[in-house]
Amino acid sequence: MKTIAHVSDLHFGREDPRVVEAVLEDLAASRPHLVVVSGDLTQRARRREFQAARAFLDRLPAPALVVPGNHDIPLFDLARRFFRPLDRYRRIVTDDLSPLFHDEDLAVLGVNTARSNVWKNGRLSHAQIDSIRAHFAPLPQRMLKVLVTHHPFLAPPGTAGRRLVGRGLQALQVAEACGVDLLLAGHLHVGFSGDVRAHYLTIRRSILVAQAGTATSLRVRGEPNTYNVLTVDGPALSLAVRGWDGARFGPLSAVRYVKRDEEWVREA
Repeated sequence: MKTIAHVSDLHFGREDPRVVEAVLEDLAASRPHLVVVSGDLTQRARRREFQAARAFLDRLPAPALVVPGNHDIPLFDLARRFFRPLDRYRRIVTDDLSPLFHDEDLAVLGVNTARSNVWKNGRLSHAQIDSIRAHFAPLPQRMLKVLVTHHPFLAPPGTAGRRLVGRGLQALQVAEACGVDLLLAGHLHVGFSGDVRAHYLTIRRSILVAQAGTATSLRVRGEPNTYNVLTVDGPALSLAVRGWDGARFGPLSAVRYVKRDEEWVREA
């Protein structure tokens, strides 16, 4: 059995210090095998914000797989935004923009979707889509294959009209062909889970999605600070959402899927 904690949209610079401490305490209690951080570690990509994010990462109770978000690219410093967009992220957080976690049962690949020229929105390049194929296609089907981006492939209910990741359909077609099981993302500060086939009629293979709300930011949007805990147990995948109640993090919801003949089936 493996456990992945999925946190997103930390927004250091606009964080709630009480929530930061509470989520670290809760993560320590859950003892995950891996912590996935799906972008927006900072609010304005300032050095002190990245240093605070680095301190947070150093306190995590497990290895972290991290991708940047659009807020990790400077907005107002145009020279840095266009010529050195992720310079501070790479120096302070990690220089690896395609992080990979791999063991005998699990493969998790992170891909950077943040772009200087479409600051709020995100995009995948053709080279990145090729890298998804190159990483996942050779792996056996028995492994759980997870793709992590900041920008989502699906719009949660009530967020219709929000721009999704550019070239998302092309990436999903490749993900379908090489057996990706699960997509993790953030960006919208709204939690959501489901199957991509409900939104993309041309995708025929079952691919689950789990999008996280904001873990520590003051910029909540109609729901409390939350993060996801995913538990992989053979052919079963459980997704639990844990939320801040003003004093601590606790369970908000849970759903369980079982893989049967390459199909993810949601259990009642």
